Amino acid sequence: MKLFFAILIPVLAASAADGQAAKSTAPTTKSSTAKSSAKPAKATDASKPMAIPADAVQDATGDFHHTDAQGNKWLYRKTPFGVTRLEDAPQPVATQGRPSTAGGAGILAFDEGDKVRFEKQGPFGLWKWEKKKTELDEGEKAALQASKSNRQNTSK
Repeated sequence: MKLFFAILIPVLAASAADGQAAKSTAPTTKSSTAKSSAKPAKATDASKPMAIPADAVQDATGDFHHTDAQGNKWLYRKTPFGVTRLEDAPQPVATQGRPSTAGGAGILAFDEGDKVRFEKQGPFGLWKWEKKKTELDEGEKAALQASKSNRQNTSK
């Protein structure tokens, strides 16, 4: 272990000295072509942390809402990595991992006694779920009725 440190310390010192020598030998002259008569565009420094505006209103979840001079609504949120700014738009309500059943569009329903089995083609394959007949929502009821009428029409 002593041998390891005896070798490591001089190597680190030599590499640090090489880095300092490389920095000091770098050319420090500016070319005349780099200068221009037009001023460069004002750039924002992303390394500076974003601040929450003073007139922002905090809601119950801890987020801050602010409307800027152009009329855009923004949502400011404190995260472990600093403050983030998002456009303040209403978010769609999640359907707990199952596809939308509004109107029963695109849903196949199979009556299996006291339960109904549903299938719908989703973006990542076939979605399947089961529910008791007493727990069906409006879209699922519509899908069941549509599937029953389609089966009666095809069997005739």
